[in-house]
Amino acid sequence: MNKSSIRKKILKLRKKKYSRNLSINPKTFFKFLERIKYKSKIIGAYYPFNYELDILNILKNFEKKNFVISLPKIAKNNKMDFYQWSLNDPLKINQFGIPETTSNKKIHPNILLIPLVGFDYQLNRLGYGGGYYDRYLSKVKYKIIKIGIGFSFQKINNIPTKSHDIKLDYIITERKIIK
Repeated sequence: MNKSSIRKKILKLRKKKYSRNLSINPKTFFKFLERIKYKSKIIGAYYPFNYELDILNILKNFEKKNFVISLPKIAKNNKMDFYQWSLNDPLKINQFGIPETTSNKKIHPNILLIPLVGFDYQLNRLGYGGGYYDRYLSKVKYKIIKIGIGFSFQKINNIPTKSHDIKLDYIITERKIIK
């Protein structure tokens, strides 16, 4: 199966199986950060849409612990950068229907939470197909921890990859942490 047909199949499955009750426990997430001994408090996240795993509870906990949170914004040139955001800040809907921050304060996150359409145990991710995260990560010249976030049922045996596809460091689902 090619990426496009895998994507369609998983998005349909995700819509069917989606439940707000399936989530990642914030305590589990923070224990994971402690275990990997990561001290950075600059997070690049996403605002959940289209039946993505809801991480707002985790972001709320990040904010309570004085982390800097940022969300991606897509520019006219199909490039993506991260801009500071707080849970109380307004959002606007971009051309793809994705909520974005209205902030213009660019942030360079050290930990990136990346929404998944699909994933495999080799830490490959399948996104929506626009290549935004791969382009962003290819231009980053500093150490960034890449954590894919998705439901356990989004796992497939093998995602077809190309040379420009960037692997994740970890994948976290409501059931397990894959490294």
